[in-house]
Amino acid sequence: MSTIRPYCFNAGPATLPYEVLKQIQDNFFNFNGLSVLEISHRSKEFDEIIAHSKALFIELMNIPDNYEILFLQGGASHQFAMIPLNLMDKSADYVITGHWSKRAYSEAKIIGDAKIIFTSEYSNFSNVPKSYQIQPTPNASYVHITTNNTIYGTEFHEIPDTHDIPLIADMSSDILSRPVDVSKFGLIYAGAQKNIGPAGATLVIIRKDLIAKSYRNLPNILKYSTHAENNSLYNTPPVFAIYTMFLVLQWIKKNGGLKELEKINIEKAQTLYNEIDASCFYKPNAQKESRSNMNITFTLPNDDLTQKFIQEAKERNITGIKGHRKIGGIRASLYNAVTIDDVNVLVSFMKEFRRRLDF
Repeated sequence: MSTIRPYCFNAGPATLPYEVLKQIQDNFFNFNGLSVLEISHRSKEFDEIIAHSKALFIELMNIPDNYEILFLQGGASHQFAMIPLNLMDKSADYVITGHWSKRAYSEAKIIGDAKIIFTSEYSNFSNVPKSYQIQPTPNASYVHITTNNTIYGTEFHEIPDTHDIPLIADMSSDILSRPVDVSKFGLIYAGAQKNIGPAGATLVIIRKDLIAKSYRNLPNILKYSTHAENNSLYNTPPVFAIYTMFLVLQWIKKNGGLKELEKINIEKAQTLYNEIDASCFYKPNAQKESRSNMNITFTLPNDDLTQKFIQEAKERNITGIKGHRKIGGIRASLYNAVTIDDVNVLVSFMKEFRRRLDF
């Protein structure tokens, strides 16, 4: 097996910063005497990890005082159910822009009167709506969006104004990739395994007045209020995943914060899109104004060439580029830990591959 790390473009679990992996390695067997996998969630050491992680999220995302930060489990899929259980009164609105927003809607529909107020399924999810296209229904408890769509490669570049109705966002695949105005949202949630850390932890940023709504006749573990009152320690949390998250947050701060990462992420995405747009050989899935900076999806002229492309890329140590089974083709995920050098390696291969075929 090669000792050289591959150029990893996995959609999730995604690549982690090499510097963070080295820190984990250093503390794996000895974190104040124990392995970092063995420390108690009731220990002083872990209390400090939780406190410092919250402080870093507040600093990096400029989170206002009237929000609570929770570290939960179950991934974004668990939030598909927790959100309507805690927050839906008569009805809730859903914006459908891909597979995961459809999944969120289907869970909410089991629980209450979930309504679709926009869908881009007609265009095979190649676009996201403009802000004016999102019109909440009267008396909706919230409006739910998925800010970045990993499978189809689209992303919201403007946050819709839902006025007095809380906006809830699944940011699993673009959180921490750019600055966002948290005050525009009632709740933000994200599975950790793309830009935050390894799989196992889920971030929830929730406005405190919405926590007050969660005192309902539900099992305690399903209430946001339970987790807020217990500092995310109601049950044993994913200690190692949260520790890794803490290291990633430190790495982000050290590297200039979200404004600097946004510049780098735009450069990476534009470098790849420039090659896609250079000929008709590579065909992008997303409409230009909706293109994601995190997940770049495209197809080749036929399936045989796609398989050849994936195999030859693998021979060059380029991994994680096979498209999702729903749409096939190629997908390169450019999360924060993917470097511009990694992208240049992929683009160089793409140029050579199409030129060999006279495109």
